[in-house]
Amino acid sequence: MRIAPSILSADFGILADEIARVEAAGADQIHIDVMDGRFVPNITMGFPILDAIRKRTRLPLDLHLMIVEPEKYLAEFAARGADMLTVHVEACPHLHRTVASIRELADRRGAVVKAGAALNPSTPPDAIEWVMNDLDLVLVMSVNPGYGGQKFIPAVYPKIRAIRTMLGARGVDVSIDGGVKVEHARPLAEHGASVLVAGSAVFEAQDPAKVIRELRAAAEAVR
Repeated sequence: MRIAPSILSADFGILADEIARVEAAGADQIHIDVMDGRFVPNITMGFPILDAIRKRTRLPLDLHLMIVEPEKYLAEFAARGADMLTVHVEACPHLHRTVASIRELADRRGAVVKAGAALNPSTPPDAIEWVMNDLDLVLVMSVNPGYGGQKFIPAVYPKIRAIRTMLGARGVDVSIDGGVKVEHARPLAEHGASVLVAGSAVFEAQDPAKVIRELRAAAEAVR
């Protein structure tokens, strides 16, 4: 189980310190929510924030693109240091083309950029059926996207199980994003999750390292 703190919940006044804090706490990657005020009712970070984050960590950067027409920006995000680019199936009328475009990109170190597809809570699992062989990651939203600090939607548990079953033996991660707390870690792992995105649970904690350890321990207790 990998833990991906969501930078959306960080204190941007001390962003470098916040990144260093979760990296030292044992985070496996950094989750970056990019919102455009069109696909979701909020506007967050873009290229300058990505540049700042990339300079301050060697952890993989997973960009969650909650934007319309993401294909216009994929190459730029990759060039600025994104290791993973996740697009929403609801925002991509030509999902296969968009995912293929991601897989053709290389980051600034020359490594292939990983491709992900995200599903809103009401989007059925079969929305990814015809791109499963082209994905590195399926991101299941456990809140309606747009804001941090929302309450986890338990109805996604069977959806996660259905997606893991669909994926079969494919080496594709299933990531969960939205309201994830320590009490959700074990059932999420039991249903097939392999990455937990946690924002407020980590960044608002007095001891982020303790929360990351607890998330990982609860998830790995399933084994």
